[in-house]
Amino acid sequence: MSAKIYRPAKTAMQSGKAKTHLWILEFDQDVPRTIDPMMGYTSSADTRQQVKLTFDSAEQAVAYAERNGIDYRVIAPKDATRKAVSYSDNFRYNRLQPWTH
Repeated sequence: MSAKIYRPAKTAMQSGKAKTHLWILEFDQDVPRTIDPMMGYTSSADTRQQVKLTFDSAEQAVAYAERNGIDYRVIAPKDATRKAVSYSDNFRYNRLQPWTH
């Protein structure tokens, strides 16, 4: 039984950062998924894939995994680095690209 501990990324559907401060412990897939021959649904006998535990910090998630004997790996979050861009830079006299209409 193994699990991954990670902090989810910001959703692309909205600009807010809701639920990105929580850490999630999610179990890995032990049994491969199978396709139902009649209906074509994908199913699995492993019910732990449906479990997602949330924690306030990575340390709490690691402590839970160690206390329950779960092999885990921590995936560090990748923070976006954005360059500050000003609207007035579009009209700068020393632009690298010419500005024309």
